[in-house]
Amino acid sequence: MKATALLLTLASLLGLPAHAADLRIHVDDVRSGAGQIMVALYDSEGRFMKQALHSASVAAVQGSTTVDFKDLPAGEYAFAVVHDANANGKMDRNFMGVPSEDYAFSNNALGKMGPAAYADARFSLPAGGAAVRVSLR
Repeated sequence: MKATALLLTLASLLGLPAHAADLRIHVDDVRSGAGQIMVALYDSEGRFMKQALHSASVAAVQGSTTVDFKDLPAGEYAFAVVHDANANGKMDRNFMGVPSEDYAFSNNALGKMGPAAYADARFSLPAGGAAVRVSLR
């Protein structure tokens, strides 16, 4: 009993959050149920498209697929989504380097001759969590 009280006191002194935010991403315009939907979540411009904070893969569902991230700190994030239709674990490209599998960025941000800019893709995740939608292209 004393150990539990001590742990609760220490947790409150350290300022640990009682509940972290959940992020639900609805990926729309999934052309087929083949393969997987892969999502990479980033928490800064410096890491964007280089080193994901978290990543998740779920089986693709034709039409719309949902991906969840649990227990995130409230803050600023951006994500990239790929429909890995052939389930090879990467985004395929044609001979010119153009993506041959559907993809999207948070806020449905578009890139110019490359990925979207972090400034266009970033969004704020409140402490209460959020649900967002993107459409594959």
